Amino acid sequence: MTEVESLQFHYTIFNYKEGMPQTLSSTSMFAPCGFSPHLHSSKEDDQGGLIFQDGNLTSASLDALIQHLIPTADYYPEKAYIFTFLLSSRLFIEPHELLSRVCHKCIEQQRLDDPVLDKARIRKFGPKILQLLAEWTETFPYDFQEEQMIGHLKDMIHRIAPCDEAYWKKMNQLLQTLDQKLATLSPGQDGIVKISAAVSDKLVAFKSKPPSIQREILSVCSDPYTLAQQLTHVELERLSRIGPEEFVQAFVHKDPLDGTKTCFSEQKKTSNLEAYVKWFNRLCYLVATEICMPAKKKQRAQVIEFFIDVARECFNIGNFNSLMAIISGMNMSPVSRLKKTWSKVKTAKFFILEHQMDPTGNFYNYRTALRGAAHRSLTAHSNREKIVIPFFSLLIKDIYFLNEGCANRLPNGHVNFEKFLELAKQVGEFMTWKQVECPFEQDHNIIHYLHTAPIFTEDGLYLASYESESPENQIEKERWKSLRSTILGKT
Repeated sequence: MTEVESLQFHYTIFNYKEGMPQTLSSTSMFAPCGFSPHLHSSKEDDQGGLIFQDGNLTSASLDALIQHLIPTADYYPEKAYIFTFLLSSRLFIEPHELLSRVCHKCIEQQRLDDPVLDKARIRKFGPKILQLLAEWTETFPYDFQEEQMIGHLKDMIHRIAPCDEAYWKKMNQLLQTLDQKLATLSPGQDGIVKISAAVSDKLVAFKSKPPSIQREILSVCSDPYTLAQQLTHVELERLSRIGPEEFVQAFVHKDPLDGTKTCFSEQKKTSNLEAYVKWFNRLCYLVATEICMPAKKKQRAQVIEFFIDVARECFNIGNFNSLMAIISGMNMSPVSRLKKTWSKVKTAKFFILEHQMDPTGNFYNYRTALRGAAHRSLTAHSNREKIVIPFFSLLIKDIYFLNEGCANRLPNGHVNFEKFLELAKQVGEFMTWKQVECPFEQDHNIIHYLHTAPIFTEDGLYLASYESESPENQIEKERWKSLRSTILGKT
């Protein structure tokens, strides 16, 4: 397995017991309620092509769902519906096509092409269409990186502005807010410096040289709580960049009613989601590198105990993603085989943390702890108590299986809206968590180290491990000999 280049996040399944990582606005808007995955009542209600069951929208044609999104002088869709449909619609229609159809229907229904406009009606309609566009730009800003989207916005305002000059001001405010949001979210540099594997692995040779040549984590930060806080900074900053649509675009398939193309066929637009998974992998390898690097057994044991304390602080904060990365790094085979080192470690705290993240029962213990953190977040009085950073790979896996387990369309061609309510529920909860501002003071020196410190590849880790504690069997001896030849040029 290469480092992270072989990343396939949509099949992310993590089994840390067996060694290396396998990379496979408001709460009301993001949390549709009333969804039940098992509806036993057969009572259905057809309202304009929308099928309701026990009061919940369960299915409809795509046209009916688009119509349900469009405001009128007397109607505005529920926030939960707006979020759910804008999130899921991209499986069937690209955002610029959807906005084009929404604008076209508004022009038709409000008769915006008429030589003389009905100003009284449009003054009722105008604030509602502006509100819809504002919610769209606020929640799915990446959609508006396309010029076509901005063009549709401007065209709509040109049509309604003659009825009220205030619409110009509101549209300008909307566009300014959008520009600022996109500028803030602009990924720029990934932040993770790519260092040649050959260079980083040759750091193994430093094990026999003065330790000052290679910096190590304890020289940068010796306080576990401080490092846990800085890891939380990195996690929340990276989470803030992930758009809700990336969870859907990660699993785009061909629409069965349109076999000619896939939505987002040119690119899946999941770069922030992928970058976040790469960060998780980097942290796993950084932990393992820091443990395998010291020449002396006592130092290696000290680093292990330090990371155990960091992991415990991450758990207390609610940073489950860094917690899992640290545990996974310590469970990599090159680290776990260091029996003499582990014999010097007080492992009781580590076993407790392992138990919390045990995959048994579909991560039952972790899910219980996550629910506890989520409840604390809902009743929190400070940003410190609001922090919930889920084990991201498992969140992706849950969404993947939800997507694979239910069809997007029903046999009659209707969109399976019940499925998308559950999808919106899962993604919406994540959206609430990612909006929390980190309450801890940022230490740029530590964060720079986390992003730039050289890390070993899998081969480099094994070589460092064998250099620390000699191979125990013939297979390990052969591998050690091969690695010394290929990485260090020694025989």
